[in-house]
Parts: sequence; structure tokens; C-alpha cells
Amino acid sequence: MLDAGDTAPEFTLPADGGQTIASADLAGKPYVVYFYPKDNTPGCTTEACDFRDSFARVTAAGATVLGVSKDSVKSHDNFKKKHELPFTLLSDGELTLHRAYGAWGMKKMYGREFEGTIRSTFLVGPDGKIAAAWPKVRVKGHVDAVLEALEAL
Repeated sequence: MLDAGDTAPEFTLPADGGQTIASADLAGKPYVVYFYPKDNTPGCTTEACDFRDSFARVTAAGATVLGVSKDSVKSHDNFKKKHELPFTLLSDGELTLHRAYGAWGMKKMYGREFEGTIRSTFLVGPDGKIAAAWPKVRVKGHVDAVLEALEAL
């Protein structure tokens, strides 16, 4: 998994609303990339709504939020509309960005091991380097930690 000081991976991915987002579009500005397992599941919805509810603070700091899962663009469109999410959701069906950040790997749930999305968040600074990383995120209180790091940039 990538850590603070590492160069953020370059990407071009399909996003909600039929758009395509590339890391080059974000050059010179801070952005938050958060990886989550699945649209419309309890933990993922809570995390997305926490980013939604703090969105004014994120934009005041000049940052962009990008939620990333392997769900389809259509699923993202429905999730975004249902929960009135004001930020972009990227579809990484090939898991390219997941793997580049180290957000895909072995997980354990109920004693069973399987491969899946490792809920994690990365704050990328205007210089294209990771300013802060949160591996294996616990949803409660997480967005506040991200905002503190963003406001300290």
C-alpha cells in the first residue's frame, strides 16, 4: 500500500454522469481518493454521506473528493442520486487504480479469507505526492481525520 511521500499513481477512469476523470485534470490541486467496497452498503453509504456532509469544508480547502469502487458507472449514478453526493465516483472495474494504490488484497470476514477492496483513503497534495494515507479505514470519525490533514496542507 502506498504511503505519505510516495508519488500518486496516474489514472484515467470512467466516472458517474458519463464523464472521464484523469489524474492530469487534478494537477496542482489537492485531492482525496477514497476506496470503498460497494455502492449502497451500510458502511460505504455512511462513509459517502460523511464526505457529503463535510463537502463544504473540503471545497473550502481547495480539494476534490473522488470515491473509487469496482462498481459500474450506472451503479455509481444511482448511488450518487439516491444519497445526493456532490463529488465524483470513479468506476475501477479492472481494479487498476485499486492495485496501484494497494487498495485491493486479502481480507478476512467471519473467519473467511477472500480478495477484496481494502477500505483506504489517500490525500494527494498539489505536488502529486501522497500527503497522508489511511490504510484499513474505520468509517466512524474518518472524514474528520482527512479534513484535519487537508486543512494542514
